Amino acid sequence: MPKNFVFSSESVAEGHPDKVSDYISDSVLDACLEQDPASRVACETLVKSNTVTLGGEITTKAKLDYEAIVRQAIREIGYVNDDDVFHADKVFITNYLTSQSPDIAQGVDAKKAAGKDTAEQGAGDQGIMFGYACNETPELMPAALMYSHLIGREIARVRHAGRQAKWLRPDCKSQVSVRYEDGKLVEITAVVISTQHSADVSLKTIKDFMINKVIKKCLPKKLLTKNTQYLINPTGRFVIGGPQGDAGLTGRKIIVDTYGGWGRHGGGAFSGKDPSKVDRSAAYMCRWVAKNIVAAGLSTHAELQVAYAIGYPEPVSITVETFETNTVPEEAIEAAVAEVFSFKPANIVKQLKLLRPIYRGTTNYGHFGKDDLPWEQTDKVAALKKAVKKFK
Repeated sequence: MPKNFVFSSESVAEGHPDKVSDYISDSVLDACLEQDPASRVACETLVKSNTVTLGGEITTKAKLDYEAIVRQAIREIGYVNDDDVFHADKVFITNYLTSQSPDIAQGVDAKKAAGKDTAEQGAGDQGIMFGYACNETPELMPAALMYSHLIGREIARVRHAGRQAKWLRPDCKSQVSVRYEDGKLVEITAVVISTQHSADVSLKTIKDFMINKVIKKCLPKKLLTKNTQYLINPTGRFVIGGPQGDAGLTGRKIIVDTYGGWGRHGGGAFSGKDPSKVDRSAAYMCRWVAKNIVAAGLSTHAELQVAYAIGYPEPVSITVETFETNTVPEEAIEAAVAEVFSFKPANIVKQLKLLRPIYRGTTNYGHFGKDDLPWEQTDKVAALKKAVKKFK
């Protein structure tokens, strides 16, 4: 990538149809884990017009009212207006959930095998997962994505508070473009917001509010210049939105969920999956490790890739990349990571305490960059620094 360039990332709000699907799926997952931490969940959701369809595989001892879970999730998002076609109390719900295939379970479940003293949980699928961190923001996330999330969160906060901008509706997208010179972030070149609204508000009102009450409040003032473009509802009107305007599916916003296109992605989605699925848990693990590497000052940018085979407890590969920003040899960082962290699926779950109903808090505005999540903690900095000294 050249040293002088512009990079853009987008975020989507909780009312976006794909995020509605993600939130319903994660609500089902949390409901299962709340009653049965050993639940195996792979819940997919389709939303369109005034319908919700659940599909996938769940094996759990939990006794669930799926209809109540779905309606509560939609209510929390905010589809409760009288003119909403997709409405928490009026949607039609179809449930195609079945139990998990025993062929998958036998490879994933921990069982004693001949010649082994202990049982080990295998990976829930094959695949590759990535984690990334950099020092561009306090959250150690790429700037364009983090700024897009900040805008979306503020719009949602205002909408849920209900005291101002009562014309706001749940569906929304935000996008931020940032310019780099000599590899350093110097300017926000463009901010794009497309927000759903009631029919009775003017475009001027929307633009004034978004620029003065959202953008200038959320984004660093030093990066907003006379050259910054503000493109607010550029089509001129966005009344019909959410599942009324577009279909939504679980797992279609994987770039929004991770690093906004800046860090690489292995292709697996997160929402609706319990942590035996390494698509989710190992991606969280890689973020935890990458963030601790950067927080420890071992590099300013760090990316991990890990790969698994279904049913096998050990990763088939682990790779650390620091993009030539490392302050110690990369080999020492890799050795320190291997000493401090375990990437076995069962150990990931244990280290990050993942068998808890914490997943609805991950769905919106990124699975990373939120201080209250376990994989966002920089609690291994001291251990990494100590281990690196042994391998330098």
